[in-house]
Amino acid sequence: MPDVRAAALGAGGWAGALLALLLPGRVAVALVAVIVAAALVLVARRLVAPGWLGPVAALAAVAGVAALQQAVLDASPLRGLADEGAVVTVRIALTSDVRVVAGQYGDIQVAQARALRVEGRGTAWTLDAPVVVLADADWPRSALGTTVETTARLAPADGDAAALVRPSGEPRLVAEPEVWWDAAAAVRRSVRAAVAGRDADARELVPALVVGDDGGLDPDLADDFRTTGLTHLLAVSGTNLTLVVGSVLVLGRWLGLRGRWLHVLAAVGIAGFVLTARAEPSVVRAAAMGTVALLGMGHNGRSRGVRGLGMAVLVLLLVWPRLAITAGFALSVLATAGILLLAPVWRDALMRWTPRWVAEAVSVPLAAQVACTPVVAGLSGEVSLVAVAANLLAAPAVAPATVLGLAGGLLGLAWAPLGALVAAPAAWSAGWIIAVARAGAEVPSAAVDWGTGPVALAVLSVLCALAVPLAPRLLGRPSATLTCTALLVVLMLTGPPTPGWPPRGWVLAACDVGQGDGLVLRAGPHAAVIVDAGPEPALMDACLDRLEVTAVPLLVLTHFHADHVGGVAGLLEGRQVGAVEGTGLLDPPEGVRAVSTATGRDPGVAAYGETRQVGEVTLQTVWPRPDGPGADPSESAPNNASVVAVAEVAGLRVLLTGDVEPSAQAALSRELDGLGVDVLKVPHHGSRHQDLRWLTSLGARLALVSVGADNDYGHPAPDVLAALSAAGMEVWRTDSSGDVVVVVRDGEVGVVARG
Repeated sequence: MPDVRAAALGAGGWAGALLALLLPGRVAVALVAVIVAAALVLVARRLVAPGWLGPVAALAAVAGVAALQQAVLDASPLRGLADEGAVVTVRIALTSDVRVVAGQYGDIQVAQARALRVEGRGTAWTLDAPVVVLADADWPRSALGTTVETTARLAPADGDAAALVRPSGEPRLVAEPEVWWDAAAAVRRSVRAAVAGRDADARELVPALVVGDDGGLDPDLADDFRTTGLTHLLAVSGTNLTLVVGSVLVLGRWLGLRGRWLHVLAAVGIAGFVLTARAEPSVVRAAAMGTVALLGMGHNGRSRGVRGLGMAVLVLLLVWPRLAITAGFALSVLATAGILLLAPVWRDALMRWTPRWVAEAVSVPLAAQVACTPVVAGLSGEVSLVAVAANLLAAPAVAPATVLGLAGGLLGLAWAPLGALVAAPAAWSAGWIIAVARAGAEVPSAAVDWGTGPVALAVLSVLCALAVPLAPRLLGRPSATLTCTALLVVLMLTGPPTPGWPPRGWVLAACDVGQGDGLVLRAGPHAAVIVDAGPEPALMDACLDRLEVTAVPLLVLTHFHADHVGGVAGLLEGRQVGAVEGTGLLDPPEGVRAVSTATGRDPGVAAYGETRQVGEVTLQTVWPRPDGPGADPSESAPNNASVVAVAEVAGLRVLLTGDVEPSAQAALSRELDGLGVDVLKVPHHGSRHQDLRWLTSLGARLALVSVGADNDYGHPAPDVLAALSAAGMEVWRTDSSGDVVVVVRDGEVGVVARG
């Protein structure tokens, strides 16, 4: 019972945070008051034990803290100044490392900070409020812990930040970082230096494993980690702390420390880990979960671990209530709970016919994966089939990569060659983890698509809940376990059945490739003409697999932006590819190089005005003109040089527009006066920059918008969608419908979506 009540304290605190953060203020207060009153009545009538008032008190306490923090933010002078877009002089202390992210108009430096003083509109305030700094790429970069003063424009912020700070002046140094931040930065630099001479991916993965420093990791490799369920290795997690502090305790025991001195050593190790990994809420959360895992390893570990988990959740939410609505917090808590509650039972079932080490190696990642699967699916829309196997294979290398990587960094502070020598096995271990991630991601069905709607996630949650009582029965029987394993292997190698897909009579598909274009025109049985390949190889490959396309007689790349050519390598997986053509403007050059590298040849130029037959597809290139772009030079030249083509398949006329912008569209309207089509691929992902007069004059019945969910560009623009709908077009979007497939059956045109 104490274990259940301790866990209930954490659950109560979590519920309180969700009520306060997700409901309007007055509604949340009223609901909390009703819950507290109801609990008091039940206790007074002796319907429940008084001890169960604890979770209700936790709910009220966390909800109160969340409401108080929100009230303080709302009352901050920064909020009013930000709403007015005021230009102020602000003193800020950086509380995170600066990260460079790609923005719509160039790279941006992003950092968390505390605003300590602000002066503007004739008034000065001394305060302590969280802000987010968004600086241009050339703004001088400062280290975590530095206090600077600068002129900046304020803008409204979401979440727990009082304002966005956009510096417009040079920073003036007010205070250097404290000594502990300098020491932590030195350790991080030394960890990187210790593996600097190793393979490019390994030297980036080791710092990610040790302290969550994944800034230089190859995005494609990060995708492979996501596909194989190894993403937790790229961020600061409880596993990091468990390994680091556990190794420190082993060293302490070897040196003769016992009793309370081991506790002191553990506390020092935890504090050092938090400082080195950066004392941000996510790091402290990971440290708390790691401490719970350490408790779970000791005497009476399961009971102590559950109590520790409940208290850790409550304390974290009392300090940072907003953790309750973050995915990282949910995944950490669920994984820790799964390991504490499910893994021991499943391990005991496996031990009936396997050695203990095998049972533990299988049960721990399996329990964590089952506990986290609904949340992961809600975030990614996928369920990984290789996650357990990948974690099982990677597990032996995680400890040496983490512990020796940190040891190499610490020793490197004294003597760099010694640090490099000690860190060498860490780089080798990281290489093995990378190999596992890449090999797992290449499995034909490494992950299966799963909807992110409430019904799909509810079904998945029910299935995971059913696994809790069923798993021990299956795992305790060798025949059942081996049969299920064999079925899973077959499913991974052959792919899950997709009844009714591809739809009968399909002629055109807009693949759901995220923020990019990937259009497929059926040229015959298992053959297709492809126009653009999206930004990600895996997404394009998966769409073509679903459509059962094994031959690509013609690949047309409208232009060489990454969101149109980044996935070329994916369509080459196991398929015969014929001609590869694109626009004559070889810009940006990195996109051209990516295509040449993937295909092993330079792309040809789509011949203007030429009409040709490719299987069942008739294709005519109508833009760009060979005598010049004919477009506004102030617009994007690569976009306006997009190959535009009119295709006909199964009697259906389709206009494929790439990313042409308004001036190019206006030129096309003059050259193709009176053009009528059945299907319009809306240019530039539905950008608001369109020649709507021309687009709405085409008479199309269907308009397809290939666009990524929650993109940073505001695509597609609501006014564009409204204009197309008003013109009689049925608008379909890949961000909300998934793969959008146009079908022709018995002369009738329809659409089938795979959302």
